[in-house]
Amino acid sequence: MSLGIKQMMEAANQMVPRIPPLRAREMMSKDNVLVVDVRDAPEVEKDGKIAGALHVSRGMLEFRADPESPYHDSNFSRGKTIIVYCASGGRSALSGKVLKEMGYEQVYNLGAFKEWVESGGDVDHVIEPGM
Repeated sequence: MSLGIKQMMEAANQMVPRIPPLRAREMMSKDNVLVVDVRDAPEVEKDGKIAGALHVSRGMLEFRADPESPYHDSNFSRGKTIIVYCASGGRSALSGKVLKEMGYEQVYNLGAFKEWVESGGDVDHVIEPGM
């Protein structure tokens, strides 16, 4: 049986709880939390990212999260709580599901970056070279 995006999203949303920006801020105030932006680089360059978030594009997530990968990012640890977000919540839901399948237990989907901004969340803006 093949799956379409609708079925994939339903499965991801069942596996990874979606949290509102206020809850994310509460969680981020504690130690051992990693916030991951899975949008593409041009999106981050244009709009910025959540202050302190790690940018890992959706296409590289598995490589950065797997300790056995030569591309592993040491910010990823299975003992951490991980909060993922993207532009609308779709890529972050799928990313959260993958992280859970990779053994990360505490994974949450913040959803849309826009919701974070509208809630007054802090944003890091990319500074162009020479500025």
